[in-house]
Amino acid sequence: MSFHLHPEAERELEEAVEYYEGIEPGLGYDLSVEIYSAIQRAVAYPQAWPVFDGEVRRALVRRFPYGVLYSEEEGTLLVIAVMNLHRAPGYWKGRR
Repeated sequence: MSFHLHPEAERELEEAVEYYEGIEPGLGYDLSVEIYSAIQRAVAYPQAWPVFDGEVRRALVRRFPYGVLYSEEEGTLLVIAVMNLHRAPGYWKGRR
């Protein structure tokens, strides 16, 4: 199975990496590695993660307060949001 990032999810990822890189050089890179690891786990086992809302599931990111929200669409994993877990939980709902 392949994956695709929604444009807004891609923007969220870029902003998060930039933020953490500003805190400490290399930390943004570490975040991106952890996010892509969560995506790969979801690609390998898409049904393993709990349902978050409707058909959307959430894979948690290790080391950082983020979750990867995704759904399966026609054999592809669509990453809807790279969500900061401290953000309002329903902000992403208009993306599908």
